[in-house]
Amino acid sequence: MLRYIRYLFLAVLGLCLITVALANRTMVSLRLLPEELGHFAGLTWEIRLPLFLVVFGGIVAGLMIGFVWEWLREARIRAEGGRAKREARKLEREMSRLKSAAGAEDQKDEVLALLEEPRKAG
Repeated sequence: MLRYIRYLFLAVLGLCLITVALANRTMVSLRLLPEELGHFAGLTWEIRLPLFLVVFGGIVAGLMIGFVWEWLREARIRAEGGRAKREARKLEREMSRLKSAAGAEDQKDEVLALLEEPRKAG
């Protein structure tokens, strides 16, 4: 059921994007710098694109900048998680080592207890 809802949502989203694209087919000029400053600096780079490509490109660029920003912001959290995972593995190894050592001591104690039992009784 959830899969069909997802497909319906994607279909509606696609239809909306196609509608926006068809409504904004007008060609626009994109310049690297404002026209006067571009002539002064000698950089008169210009490209003509349909408006919907400019809008969609802006959305995609904003999403990418947001993803990178969030990834950089969470770097400290990921590093702390890695340290905690390494510490947990180290503690698990130490715990298993102590358990095996304690198990060996328990076996020795049982043997010693059996050997000393007749002494106590006698």
